[in-house]
Amino acid sequence: MREGKTLEFKEDISNSFLKTVSAFANYGGGSILFGVSDEGEAVGLDDPLGKCLDIENKINDCLYPRPEYSLEVREADSVIDLKVEAGRFKPYLYESKAYKRSDSSTVEVDAVELTRLVLEGRNIDFEQLPADNQNLSFGHLGNAMREKLRLEAFDDDVLKVLGLLSVEGRYNNAATILADEGGLPGIDIARFGESINVVLRRVTSEGKSVLAELDEAVQVFEDLYCYEEVSGTTRRLVETVPKEAYREAVANAIVHRTWDVAARIRVSMFDDRIEVVSPGGLPAGISEEEYLSGMISIRRNPILANVFYRLGLVEAFGTGILRIKAAYAQSASKPRFSIRENSIAVTLPVLKADLGLSPDQQLVYDLLSPVRPMASGELHARVNFSRSKLGGILKELVAAGLVTTSGAGRGLKYRQGQP
Repeated sequence: MREGKTLEFKEDISNSFLKTVSAFANYGGGSILFGVSDEGEAVGLDDPLGKCLDIENKINDCLYPRPEYSLEVREADSVIDLKVEAGRFKPYLYESKAYKRSDSSTVEVDAVELTRLVLEGRNIDFEQLPADNQNLSFGHLGNAMREKLRLEAFDDDVLKVLGLLSVEGRYNNAATILADEGGLPGIDIARFGESINVVLRRVTSEGKSVLAELDEAVQVFEDLYCYEEVSGTTRRLVETVPKEAYREAVANAIVHRTWDVAARIRVSMFDDRIEVVSPGGLPAGISEEEYLSGMISIRRNPILANVFYRLGLVEAFGTGILRIKAAYAQSASKPRFSIRENSIAVTLPVLKADLGLSPDQQLVYDLLSPVRPMASGELHARVNFSRSKLGGILKELVAAGLVTTSGAGRGLKYRQGQP
């Protein structure tokens, strides 16, 4: 056994365990084992029944509100197992402070987290709170609703149905996110060159409806990752990264992000990939495994998610992860997902056909451009094997019809052919 997010060891009883009780009651529950060393060795307690009464009195006297818990004595080793349930009446405070688990440690929550706990205890989401600005317009949202749903009129009644306007005629934070004035953090897009020190393009989409920000993010993508390939009299649109996967990643970042922190969604674009980072980790009640499987979805911003669903921008049942994976079904490269406490990152690599190549052949093939011919000297500077081996690999790729050549002698250059 080892300590973790839902398990803590205590060799004896001191008031410090009450912080962990607060953390477990606020976030998902957990167990504290008394009579166990930091190394996970059972050392036992003298008079465990009396110690249970001591634990019970400390919790009842020092925690507010009183959390749900149970105590059990393991007779075999005189260890006390304190199980704390996740509570509904958050925040659970010890000495007027709320706590959470950070891996195997217990730490005090900050002001933002405390506000979230208060709202959760009242069964209120941030997006439901009254907007600071009550002078809002919805031109972009109205146009999108009329186009998608064929509405004849877009008025206050529609805004009330969407949950953006209360019966008293007041807008909430969800309305602010969708309004033309856009008073919350937006999307920061950067296209990098050979390193993050070289910024080729920078777009900060902010101060407008989040729907307009999504459209702008997609337009930047189309400019940089889509091109037309002409063959004879036909034109073929090529997406180096699946547009469906990109739109899904950005739309999900908008719908599931935390809106109560002053951080933008970050979209980092490179030659070989796009990274979309959303502020806020997983919502309470869903594990990383459940998130990645796409079999369960908990909506952090249900009002916003409902609007996006009505507009056809997301699916209702949280299938975003599955749709992103499906866009790469025929690709040798696959999307990656990184989940941290305060962010979720989705990496969308450039599509790669599964050509059955060796690792070295794949490396050389990936370095080649489908548009710009490259000399062998330029390629050699980017691989870690000899010129003769590189020449042999290029000959193999040319023979397989995967690489085409132009020029001759010292002017011989290579580019990707059509798989």
